[in-house]
Amino acid sequence: MADHKQGKSRGRPRGDRKERDDEFDQKMIEIARVTRVMAGGKRMNFRACVVIGDHKGRVGMGLRKGADVSLAINKAVSAAKKRLIKVMTVNDTIPCRIVMKFGAAQVMLKPAPAGSGVIAGGAVRAVLELAGIKNVVSKMLGSKSKVNNVMATLNALEQLNNIAKIRKVKTGK
Repeated sequence: MADHKQGKSRGRPRGDRKERDDEFDQKMIEIARVTRVMAGGKRMNFRACVVIGDHKGRVGMGLRKGADVSLAINKAVSAAKKRLIKVMTVNDTIPCRIVMKFGAAQVMLKPAPAGSGVIAGGAVRAVLELAGIKNVVSKMLGSKSKVNNVMATLNALEQLNNIAKIRKVKTGK
């Protein structure tokens, strides 16, 4: 016990923890400078929206604020890792057409034949590429808000898992 320092945890050593930062790619969707008005004046923060994915069906989004840009990005990445979703793909595309709404943003996703590529714009493209979907057609309807479009896309991809489960139960396959 002489070599064990007082106040330290007796769990596994910190060096043993496997870091998995390299398995996720990340894309910056938006960085915004936000202010809040206090009694002494305005306080400035930065808001970062980051999407992470492993190109194998896992994708997540984090939206966090920080005192500087790098702090906001780090917070957003760690938040995205906590909220990963698994995306179902069939032959490198999605199983069926889906329309999802989040706020005023509406996103439509349709399966596409092999070789079509990702036909999507802006923030939706980043989510679909990081999820590993290779062939899909997308259309953003309504709001042009990047954050809301990303959330609508993630909700649509998550809903596809539920649809596929329901179909499996109905068909028995």
